[in-house]
Amino acid sequence: MSRKLGLHRPILDGKVNFPLCLAPMVGLTHVALREVMREYLPQDAFTIWPTEMLNSRRVPDENLETTPETMRSASENGLVPQILGNEEEPIAKTVKRLIEWGAEAIDINMGCPVQKALKHNYGVALMGDPSYAAEVVRMTVKNSTIPVSVKLRAVGSTKEFDELLTFVSGLRNSGAAWVCLHPRTAAQKRRGSADWEQIKQLHQAVDFPVIGNGDVQTVEDAINMLSETGCDMAMSGRGLAARPWMLWQLGEELGFAPPLGKENQKAPRTPEEEGAEYGKVLLKLIQASNKYFGPDRAMRKVRFYVRTTGVWLPFGNALTGVCAKAQTIEQMLELVTKFFDVPHEMSQRTELRQ
Repeated sequence: MSRKLGLHRPILDGKVNFPLCLAPMVGLTHVALREVMREYLPQDAFTIWPTEMLNSRRVPDENLETTPETMRSASENGLVPQILGNEEEPIAKTVKRLIEWGAEAIDINMGCPVQKALKHNYGVALMGDPSYAAEVVRMTVKNSTIPVSVKLRAVGSTKEFDELLTFVSGLRNSGAAWVCLHPRTAAQKRRGSADWEQIKQLHQAVDFPVIGNGDVQTVEDAINMLSETGCDMAMSGRGLAARPWMLWQLGEELGFAPPLGKENQKAPRTPEEEGAEYGKVLLKLIQASNKYFGPDRAMRKVRFYVRTTGVWLPFGNALTGVCAKAQTIEQMLELVTKFFDVPHEMSQRTELRQ
């Protein structure tokens, strides 16, 4: 397989050369997880990296170096923080601060279906008003010296594709550099299957990059999405958070050199190899979380990670219990190490939709 899979249109002026990225997720896409995941990125591969969702009304007054959602390591590149917002003044202040912080693009969330976002006319609420959504993009682009992208959800069905195309065209005309489509409606949330046909139709109908999101749980899913829809990148949320080595696996398929430090190794592939690798990821995450957040917050974040991603392990509930039992970071490391002393097989797929 050649490196030509995906990336038919340039993202970040062509700097992005790897067609798989992590989705922004509240409570998960923080600096500690990004640090652990980057160890699996092939050499010379460049992709985009999200933050957790950031409220544009709060960012202007926050200390970005100590706020958990905006903490970053000095060496991180490709950062594309995601913001919620609908008013120009806080958006302008937020964009300015995030550019100074090191953002390489700004992503606008128009896909969040939670009630709090709907109440303030953020997130997916913007999809109900195409002209208003386009105005939010316009005001963000106006105040930004870096690209602005949009993450959005689907319309009800492919029969309503004209509605989606009209909406996306408005974003494009307002200056959006690319869009990411998660083809589930707000009402579906994480239920049902993602309608990849909408990603395919959208990519064929527009002239700028389209990232596909939804139901990417394995590297095979990522390859299938890229090949079946023609999209420029595949984005994976909890699936990639649970399997960071998907980056390594895809790199092998595309001819990239293995990640640094893994030069003479092959990516884990069998259920048992993946189960063991999950254990290694978890131990690294505990240590990285402690480094950035301190012990109390670190243990909370690790427990959330295990509750979210342990569903791919047959004994994920037992692992959740093990992490809940730990009273200290040291005890958590000891208990997790002991848990993975016994081989565990990782499932290919889970009913938990992406």
